[in-house]
Parts: sequence; structure tokens; C-alpha cells
Amino acid sequence: MDCNQAPCNYKNMDSQTNWEERDSQLYKLIVFRDFTEAFAFMVSVAFLAEKNNHHPKWKNEWNKLEIWLSTHDAGGVVTEKDRKLAKQIDELLEEHARNES
Repeated sequence: MDCNQAPCNYKNMDSQTNWEERDSQLYKLIVFRDFTEAFAFMVSVAFLAEKNNHHPKWKNEWNKLEIWLSTHDAGGVVTEKDRKLAKQIDELLEEHARNES
């Protein structure tokens, strides 16, 4: 779905189903309806990151959010901390989808 051309919501947003492992990092791209939805989701992820004391590298450009996860303390590789946070982010994404429907 191209959210630049037509409205989309959390339920229909463009999101890679699985995290992709590349360059020793977990990577995910999510496309929201607009900047506000993308930023609101980032705020929710920020609270998760603080709770886990594990913070993502991310990039937001209007309705697109890219997330990279790796563990700096382990030499910048993917660890269980990354997989745990990735799973929690996916659960948060599912929760937002349910709330938007």
C-alpha cells in the first residue's frame, strides 16, 4: 500500500512482516498514514526502549519509519536484547492496528 497516494491506517499500513537481518542489525520499515501516526508510534517505542534500557537507531521521514536494532555492548551485533525489543515493537504495532480498526 502506498500511503503517499491513499489514506492508510495501522491496520492497513505497510510493514515488513518480519525483521530483516542485515549488516549485523535487525531492520524494519513501517509506512504510516502520515507524520503524526509515525511520530506517535515512535513515542510509544521510546517508552519501550527506556523500559528495556535498549535504544534503537531509527530514521523518520514524513510517514516512513526505519528501525535498526543491534547491541552496542556486544560489539554492534544482534543479540537476544534486540530480538526481545523487536518482538515488543511488533506487539505494539499489532495493538495499534487493533485500536485503529
